[in-house]
Amino acid sequence: GHVDFSAEMERTLQVLDCAVLVISAADGVQGHTETLWKLLKRYEIPVFIFVNKMDQDGTDKKAVLGELRERFGEGCIDFTRILPEAEASPEELENLAVCEEGMMEEYLETGSIRIDTLRKAAAERKIFPCWFGSALRAEGIEALLDGIVQLAPEIHYPEEFGAKVYKIARDSQGTRLTYLKVTGGCLPVRTAVSYRLPEGEALEEKVKEIRLYSGSRFEATAQAPAGSVCAVLGLTRTYPGLRLGAEQDSVFQPVLEPVMTYRLRLPPGCDPAQMLPKLRQLEEEDPLFRIVWMEELGELHAQVM
Repeated sequence: GHVDFSAEMERTLQVLDCAVLVISAADGVQGHTETLWKLLKRYEIPVFIFVNKMDQDGTDKKAVLGELRERFGEGCIDFTRILPEAEASPEELENLAVCEEGMMEEYLETGSIRIDTLRKAAAERKIFPCWFGSALRAEGIEALLDGIVQLAPEIHYPEEFGAKVYKIARDSQGTRLTYLKVTGGCLPVRTAVSYRLPEGEALEEKVKEIRLYSGSRFEATAQAPAGSVCAVLGLTRTYPGLRLGAEQDSVFQPVLEPVMTYRLRLPPGCDPAQMLPKLRQLEEEDPLFRIVWMEELGELHAQVM
């Protein structure tokens, strides 16, 4: 969520099941953090909060939690002692119960709140579970991961094929990669995929390979079932925000827009006409990087985020 990568972060939001929002205990809620919060709300993504850098001098857990609740709502709850294996105080359970009617009824009837009820409340963005720690010292990380495992929403995907494209990149050999999430059905290798470009042209292309990436390393697979995040080879005109199959009726409209325009100064002897196609490749990978050829001036201008 760093501001320098905010545009790519927004494109990724459309394929998330849930998000972890990292807050610096030393800095608290910053202006850009609020921008992220508004985007997460717009895309209706369940959020877990991790307050990092609690090992720094002067950090105050109670003060940070108070700021989170003031800025983001009473649903920001310290989950350090709430999950089933821990012992939550009556006050902590009451703070949790008032966030959602079903939790309140269950708490009043039984004196506790089941994990299924907590998971449902998190999925509906009624609560935003918070954990505290230090990534540098690996403190609090295990509790965060355990919490995500227990509280992450259970997704039920439809049988009809659908997918969302969120990223275009190239591997070390220059091969074009279409990163997507399968949101329904299954995508086997050699499937013919139909899609339409923004200007209206219809295309049908065959999936030549499906890769599951971990960093720069990947493993080829014969098919990608619903819920998979993968890179697909063979699609030549796809773009971030494109919907495939059953997703075609939905539209991704990013909130963030480039605000700066620069003139590109090319090295001596570099022909702008030869440079333009290479810059168009970067434009494919980042839709908020826009190249304009100013023919009357013989100049290339770039709009960037």
